[in-house]
Amino acid sequence: MRASNLYAPTLRETPAEAEVISHQLMLRAGMIRKAAGGIYTYLPLAWRVLKKIETIIREEMDAKGGQELLMPIVQPAEIWKKTGRWDVYGDEMFRLKDRHQRDFCLGPTHEEMITTLVRDEVRSYRQLPLLLYQIQNKYRDEIRPRFGLMRGREFIMKDLYSFDRDEEGLNESYNKMYDAYTRVFTRCGLTFRPVEADSGAIGGSGSHEFMVLAESGEAAIVYCTTCDYAANVEKAELKPIHAMEEEQLALEIVETPGRKTIGDVTAFLGISPEKTVKTLAYQTEKGLVLALVRGDHEVNEIKLKNELNCLQLELASEAAVIGALGCEPGFIGPVGVKDITIVADATVMNLFNVVCGANKVDKHYRNVNPGRDFTATIVADIRLIQENDPCPRCGAPVKTARGIEVGQVFKLYTKYSNALGATYLDENGQERPIVMGCYGIGVTRTMAAAIEQNHDENGIIWPVPIAPFHVVVIPVNAKEEAQMSLAEEVYTELNKAGVEAILDDRNERPGVKFKDADLIGYPLRVTIGPKALSEGRVEVKVRRTGEIIYFDKANYVREVQALLARL
Repeated sequence: MRASNLYAPTLRETPAEAEVISHQLMLRAGMIRKAAGGIYTYLPLAWRVLKKIETIIREEMDAKGGQELLMPIVQPAEIWKKTGRWDVYGDEMFRLKDRHQRDFCLGPTHEEMITTLVRDEVRSYRQLPLLLYQIQNKYRDEIRPRFGLMRGREFIMKDLYSFDRDEEGLNESYNKMYDAYTRVFTRCGLTFRPVEADSGAIGGSGSHEFMVLAESGEAAIVYCTTCDYAANVEKAELKPIHAMEEEQLALEIVETPGRKTIGDVTAFLGISPEKTVKTLAYQTEKGLVLALVRGDHEVNEIKLKNELNCLQLELASEAAVIGALGCEPGFIGPVGVKDITIVADATVMNLFNVVCGANKVDKHYRNVNPGRDFTATIVADIRLIQENDPCPRCGAPVKTARGIEVGQVFKLYTKYSNALGATYLDENGQERPIVMGCYGIGVTRTMAAAIEQNHDENGIIWPVPIAPFHVVVIPVNAKEEAQMSLAEEVYTELNKAGVEAILDDRNERPGVKFKDADLIGYPLRVTIGPKALSEGRVEVKVRRTGEIIYFDKANYVREVQALLARL
């Protein structure tokens, strides 16, 4: 490929719409262009990267026995209604009607479609296990598409589904995919960590996310400093904290004028946050709910939603709180509350003589003792883990990091096979439900995550395995025949040797070419100037380190290959 023919319209200025570095650099490097909010065209450089990621994925899926197929994007509503997910996905699902007014959706995922396919074809245990996958566009109508390819409405995804006879087979398939995902992201040149995760709208139980570590990551993860425990903060388990036992004092009301926050209340009363209970009111489709955590803790809304088994969860409006409890948020608490679901973090129920809202403006209760002064409808772990909390496995302090989710593996068990009637006959002729798993990789998201993890102030720094080209060959003066002739020779020899090279033959100043090379992020830059002609040495610059190396013209191809292998 010659740069004069390459469709890669680079930009010098960062578009105002671009919030994160991957979005900024892909726009500036001429890799993507916006078609609509959350919908992008992939230009040739980006498409080369995506195809390389897809190739790595296909090789690893096939190595584990995966078989590739392609399912429809447009899916009938009936199969989604049978699993109950037609309502679960809500407004995030693109819905449409055909000319006969039948309901369809644009597939956000394909569990229903693949399950019905297998249901109609698999009859016997002899046909199992199966690993079926596709690489295809997915559609989710995000309420606020943002961060470029990180949170789009149309994206490319690899989704594989496993079908087994029993849980033992599922565990084997799950471990195969866990290993395959580890190999995929390692081969892509990424630094990542698998973490325990919540299953979300996919359902089932048992899940790991594969997180590319990056300071700009939208997800927070925790990991143990001693053992191998790691989890998304939404999933991380926490054991209850037991406060030192105290004599229970008499309940009393204290005036707290204008003190609505834990910080205000503790400062006013001269107590620590550990001696308070924070009460938050949430609205669900089942009604109002009060969530209780210790004053220095935060509510984990994913855990809370799972405990309530509700579809919708959001902080209640001030009007709803006043209507239910008679006062505004900031002064609410569980004492005396009736006919409202109360979910208390397990730590709360171990406290003594604490402070909480009195459900009266400018008033709080002092010496509240859980069990004596209020009871909880549900007691569970609903706390959000924090740095230095004890590891749920070994008790050592945990640390936090930021990550970008690029893949997730799920154990679905029989969630979809039961709902859709996917069964098989075992050796004894008994009908049994097929046991399933599903495994996704965000292909476009992986490309964006690679940039978030690999860049500097000058542009992208592609890992070699997924770089659009390995080497850019730049003649310092394209008008000088000798330089251009040698550049053509180097370009041709590198490509013949299997090194993907692009020749920047544009009639531009050297500085422009160098800036574009850094912006696009080619791993190596070969510069052909006067020194190459007079001394017979080829100048090679390593994009990641800035190191400049000179190779003798007689063996530069071999040296370039060896250098790429080390990067």
